Amino acid sequence: MKKSGKVLVLGGGVGGIQASLDLASSGFYVYLVDKEPSIGGMMSRLDKTFPTNDCSTCILSPKMVETGRHLNIELLTLSEVVSIDGEPGSFKVKVRKKPRYVLVDTCKGCGDCADACPADRIFHPFEENLTNRTAIWRPFDQAVPSAFLINKEGMAPCRARCPIHLNAHGYVMAVKAGKMERAKEIVRNERNFVFAGTAARVCTHPCETACVRGEIDQPVSIREIKRYITDWEFKEFSGPDLKTTPDNKKDKKIAIIGAGPAGLSCAYDLAIDGYDVDVYDALPEGGGMLLAGIPEYRLPRDILRKEVSIVEKVADVNYGVRIDRDMFRKLVEDYDAVFVAAGAHKSRKMGIPGEDLDGVMSGVGFLKKLNLGEKVELGRRVVVVGGGNSAIDAARCARRMGSDVTVLYRRSRKEMPAIPEEVEAAMEEGIQFDFLRNPVEFIGNGRLEKVRVIKMKLGEPDESGRRRPVPMEGSEYEIEVDNVLLAIGEKPDLDFVTDVKLTSWGTIEADELTCQTSNPKVFAGGDAVTGPATFIDAVAAGKRAAESIKRYLEGRDLKEGREHELPFRSDVKGEKKLAYDRERMRLNELPPEERIRGFQEVISCPSDEDVLEEAKRCINCSTCAECYLCVEACQPEAIVHDMVEEIVELDVGAVILSPGFTPYPAEEIKEYGFGRFKNVVTSVQFERILSASGPFSGKVSRPGDGKHPEKIAFIQCVGSRNKENPYCSSVCCMYAVKEAVIAREHDSSIHPTIFFMDIRSFGKDFDRYIDRA
Repeated sequence: MKKSGKVLVLGGGVGGIQASLDLASSGFYVYLVDKEPSIGGMMSRLDKTFPTNDCSTCILSPKMVETGRHLNIELLTLSEVVSIDGEPGSFKVKVRKKPRYVLVDTCKGCGDCADACPADRIFHPFEENLTNRTAIWRPFDQAVPSAFLINKEGMAPCRARCPIHLNAHGYVMAVKAGKMERAKEIVRNERNFVFAGTAARVCTHPCETACVRGEIDQPVSIREIKRYITDWEFKEFSGPDLKTTPDNKKDKKIAIIGAGPAGLSCAYDLAIDGYDVDVYDALPEGGGMLLAGIPEYRLPRDILRKEVSIVEKVADVNYGVRIDRDMFRKLVEDYDAVFVAAGAHKSRKMGIPGEDLDGVMSGVGFLKKLNLGEKVELGRRVVVVGGGNSAIDAARCARRMGSDVTVLYRRSRKEMPAIPEEVEAAMEEGIQFDFLRNPVEFIGNGRLEKVRVIKMKLGEPDESGRRRPVPMEGSEYEIEVDNVLLAIGEKPDLDFVTDVKLTSWGTIEADELTCQTSNPKVFAGGDAVTGPATFIDAVAAGKRAAESIKRYLEGRDLKEGREHELPFRSDVKGEKKLAYDRERMRLNELPPEERIRGFQEVISCPSDEDVLEEAKRCINCSTCAECYLCVEACQPEAIVHDMVEEIVELDVGAVILSPGFTPYPAEEIKEYGFGRFKNVVTSVQFERILSASGPFSGKVSRPGDGKHPEKIAFIQCVGSRNKENPYCSSVCCMYAVKEAVIAREHDSSIHPTIFFMDIRSFGKDFDRYIDRA
């Protein structure tokens, strides 16, 4: 067995430092491993040493510097030993080295990165959470290594829940810092987001649903911050600032059926990557249901058209083309891949008498005619049937056309799938909602005259999780109407699809992640697969399909490395206790009486001040927002955000364990109120209060209000002699006495009192220290 002359020292406190220096000076090569970002251990946090009451930093810092510079010592900080195998003289040690995201040898320790970092509501662990820090930080000025580091706790819930994983945390922080160019890059360019301006108006914002700030009061108004960014972009660049020059051309052709959010998102991602893309759509211009189904008061046409035009510059988009079965077969035959994103434009029927009467029309058909500029006439009394977004859009449009509108919905308001703020806006505009009501017959002689309605009650939940509506026998009544708009759901019209497997619901059967169908050459996404879903879900499907098509054409695995591409739940939480105390900003909405006069945009861009204040409400769940403002600030280019964890294998002949101690979790002793009362602190926190380099610069202050304390109580033996620890640590008594003495040295007006069971000051004349106190 070949023996190694190298030594691993585990623990970078003063004990590990001294052992490493002694070994290194004796000619041994030493690996000093510590899980913290700097060596120094607990001693680096102390104000004074015991029992000499000397400056702790003055003693420790020279040793730390010597350790960092010693040629025979290799520091492995942010590292933990995973396993030790072998025998004395020949050990194999595996060490997990966590990413620092900063190059230690390149970083100059100047702190420009921290000055630029807007994520600043994060507890400072070195300061025992008595103060805040930024996401990029250094534990203390004398740290060894002196390089900064970045904490990343995982993906923020807002970003994880977003179907395209748009970095909401990042652009919110960029806005907070006033860096609009960077905010625009995150919103528009990082994900090649063609429809960013559209999303800022009509997205159902699942990011806000996931926002942890909502557990405190209300979520951050992420969509409105996006609105501010994209409005700035349109003003600065006269439209979307997205690349329109494709990369190296490739000799593959893709056909896309549907020019809605799914089809055009897929088209852009493929075309900008160099593929030949042809898009076909039956409508006269692009946008799909964004064009045909969403009213202009929510989504101005100039915004949509400018974003669609980006795709038209890189792909061949053919409008007014309705695909039939023969054409579909031809596309599959002639192209290297086909993506079906036909949307859900076909209205569902109720299947009740009188549905074919003049005056009864589909909500989607009504919206489509209105949005395409066709003539639509409505009477004074209009009933809208349904509780989804199409129903609310149809109702609000009818109201703008001068009609008195009533919405009939067969469940309660709680079960309505429509966006809550849209429902609220409709109510403000004078639209009446009759919940737990459902039509059973449309009455008229060729022309609609009345609707027979039955009252409903809620029964057991159905497959959607909502309580099933049950008719109440004998509760029918009639109301006089001029028009009925049916908005009870839509489905895709897929009569043209052949040789591809469909579901029992009449949608295309496709893999959720890859979007590949039963025909490997055909991919499908958006409403053609899911049925009516959200705009952002369709965009995500188009992007996933584009990635899958690229892999398919290149002969690569369609699923490898895409485990987190679908939306998922992230459990990381921000520092709720540090939340900025401000209510969610209010929308800049036109008054209801002005809204109903026409189709002008209802919600306008928020003000500079409102957006800045709103951005401050973010509680930084993932710590680092990956806004990359630190990268811009770092002149030595030391920051590398894509660092990954490493497993380092070491051969050593000996291992020295110097791991230090773990402080008892004071919050577990409920009766003392630690964590509930701001002025109840631990002994280590009090060290930082005393320290000249601490958060109060050595001025003894109460954390709760910053005031000078006159009486300080020290409680000994907390935790060390509880039932689960039936022993004395032999530390508390002298520690309490030391801190009490130093507090008096800092300020003679302080009156400390020590509460103890007994004092075990044995050895080294500790009793004299007690007498001195």
